[in-house]
Amino acid sequence: MHEVSSREILKTLRELNAERVLIQTPEGLKREAQSLADFLEENGIEAIISGDINYGACDPADREAKLLGCDALIHLGHSYMRLHLEVPTIFIPAFAGVDVVPALEKNLGEVRKLGKRIALVTTAQHIHQLRRAKEFLEGKGFEVLIGKGDSRVSWPGQVLGCNFTAAKVDAEGVLFIGAGYFHPLGVAVATGKPTLAVNPYSGDAMWMDRESERLIRKRWAQIAKAMDAQKFGVVTSTKKGQLRLAEAKRIVNLLREHGKYARLIAMNHINYPALEGFDFDAYVVVACPRVPIDDYENWRKPVLTPAEVEVLLGLREDYAFDEILGAERKFDEPLGVSVR
Repeated sequence: MHEVSSREILKTLRELNAERVLIQTPEGLKREAQSLADFLEENGIEAIISGDINYGACDPADREAKLLGCDALIHLGHSYMRLHLEVPTIFIPAFAGVDVVPALEKNLGEVRKLGKRIALVTTAQHIHQLRRAKEFLEGKGFEVLIGKGDSRVSWPGQVLGCNFTAAKVDAEGVLFIGAGYFHPLGVAVATGKPTLAVNPYSGDAMWMDRESERLIRKRWAQIAKAMDAQKFGVVTSTKKGQLRLAEAKRIVNLLREHGKYARLIAMNHINYPALEGFDFDAYVVVACPRVPIDDYENWRKPVLTPAEVEVLLGLREDYAFDEILGAERKFDEPLGVSVR
């Protein structure tokens, strides 16, 4: 990880006249959070570390920071997301130090199977190398497109687990650079195009087409399980970046219009054990798409996305991946340490 200078953070905090701050971190950066807290206190700023699990930029602890009397929130590990925050917030992305070009060079034969005109996407961890990857691929004869994405993403070419707008360009196929399974799988389902994931750590490449088909089959099975359901719990999140109240109300009304019983439920951390005491036949999660997709095996009752409800009710025939969309993106410059 390329660490942002602690002194740069200190400088920003002093510009904000911050005397007390809350540091929020994902699991992998807890030691960095502790070191940062030590540094800040040595320089006269009281620091509190949030011990809660953090799920991304969509889950800022600004309300907790305000409750604790903090003048600012430091959000480690994720890029800036446009949200209405209650305290000034410094987003500190965690950039991976691995070079992406060797993995691309190793897998050029597979990349060529995407076609000549390809879309290039990645996650925040590798976004600082996307331009270099583009130049390398163009040097090998590819026409490389980097989509802007919408306002939910910080950089052109960036995809989130809930937003794949940067991949939706006029290309023959999509090349994803990064580790993990969910992001490139989401790209494949959301775009409907051949998608190749190249892992810069292992050097491996994996095609997502078969995985995409397998996921869609599993989601059709969830829809089929919900066919006889009459009572639906429609769950929305109170996390600021996942709060989709208007969409949740739309789904409640849609179900009721089709003769179903539907009740709106709000939760911070969405999990089935907390819902088990309710009398519902099935659930609809209108929050992070990863909850119904990744965790469905942990739910004893069917769990659907909004688009899957439309399939269930006969309002659409094709399968669509659930995304949380922002406004059309109006800027091109990348965001580093951002205070919003």
